[in-house]
Amino acid sequence: MTLQQLRYADAVATCGSISEAARRVFATQPTLTEAIRALEEELRVAIFTRTARGVTVTREGEEFLASARQILDDAARISEKYTGKSTRRPQFAVSCQHYAFAVEAFAEVVKANTADAYDFTLRETVTSEIVDDVARHRSEIGILYLSERNEKALSKILKREEIEFEELYSAKPHVFLGRKHPLARKKYIRPEELDVFPYITYEQGPENALYFAEEVMPAIDRKKNIRVRDRATMTNLILGLNGFTVASGAHAKAYNPAIVSVPLRLSDTIRVGIVHRSGIPLSSAAKAFVASMRKIISGK
Repeated sequence: MTLQQLRYADAVATCGSISEAARRVFATQPTLTEAIRALEEELRVAIFTRTARGVTVTREGEEFLASARQILDDAARISEKYTGKSTRRPQFAVSCQHYAFAVEAFAEVVKANTADAYDFTLRETVTSEIVDDVARHRSEIGILYLSERNEKALSKILKREEIEFEELYSAKPHVFLGRKHPLARKKYIRPEELDVFPYITYEQGPENALYFAEEVMPAIDRKKNIRVRDRATMTNLILGLNGFTVASGAHAKAYNPAIVSVPLRLSDTIRVGIVHRSGIPLSSAAKAFVASMRKIISGK
């Protein structure tokens, strides 16, 4: 097994095509095909499935590529340290529920990156896709929460997919509403006081089970419900309709200053954390991202 073979496998997985990968790594198609075949034969694992439409990564291939990319990143860092030349474009991807602190931390990681070229991805998406992205290695890290209402179901799914949960912080539920909302100045809010106002929640697509909900208070308990897909729309509806949502009390500097949070009289505790594949060490970018989130959350 050589670094060149790992580069070829990485290129094929990224491009989804032997011909496109060959162009990217400046190799002929027969050379690249033979290198991948020899690698699979040596490791006794099928990294790709070949079809008429191209190639797809197998489940075993996903696990192999996660380790291979770690090796390529380490080799690139060593090369850059001693030669001053970058041999690999830094890559990092994260999938998360809609947390402003995660966006702020992601921006810090991008700003701290010194490479001339990089390929970073931030996906704010639904809970089921976060788990799937991490399980399929589309994202190195996911960010979601556990509570008494969803922990049993989600923990079972995470265990099945060989994914670990690492807590970032825990908090009591808070109501997020506009500064001019009638309840904005209260010391705490009881769930029944919210009945007359629209509850803005994130739609979870086809996976709309309660344990996938991004809000700890179920919409099924509310009289007026509006579901959205993005944070900007949620903010506009909270302000425009005297609506509200329920989340943890953690604020980031990037959060809209027109929004305030008030403690909700609900017994649940929200445990927000990262999820990542078990047994696979985090990349330097992922470690920097987690460290930045912890710093933002702590307010330091």
